Amino acid sequence: MIKKEDKKKEVNETGAPAAQAGVSEAKIAELTSDLQRTRADFENFRKQVEAQKLAEKKSARFATVCKVLPLLDDIERALTTYEELKPLEGVLNKTLKELDLARIPSGENIEFNPDMHDAVMVEGEGEKEVVAETLRPGYYYEGEVLRPAMVKVKKI
Repeated sequence: MIKKEDKKKEVNETGAPAAQAGVSEAKIAELTSDLQRTRADFENFRKQVEAQKLAEKKSARFATVCKVLPLLDDIERALTTYEELKPLEGVLNKTLKELDLARIPSGENIEFNPDMHDAVMVEGEGEKEVVAETLRPGYYYEGEVLRPAMVKVKKI
């Protein structure tokens, strides 16, 4: 007769056989790594979506303010034409400030800056370019050029 020997199987802390322990630990490490990558990908995606939302809101605000600029031009022409509208100028300036909308400096003899000014005419001979006349005011919105000022430039 053959005696059955009691063979004790080696076991790890979890109670799984030692032969399976290496496989299980490797699988756990792989799944943990996958989970960490998935979490990082999701966090990056969430941040990207949030940044896109902010960019879309900013774009919508800029588009809305751009539609108001022709009205502002008309109001400014009316203010210069009709003296009885002068009291409205203070209200207009206060409202523009509250909206974070500011005029680009483009008075006479201000140095020409192609980032803020759109030159439609250049006169004179010289090296230095200065604004001779403002044909249409330009505006900053939230610190960025919304519309450059249309100016006539003279070289001195």
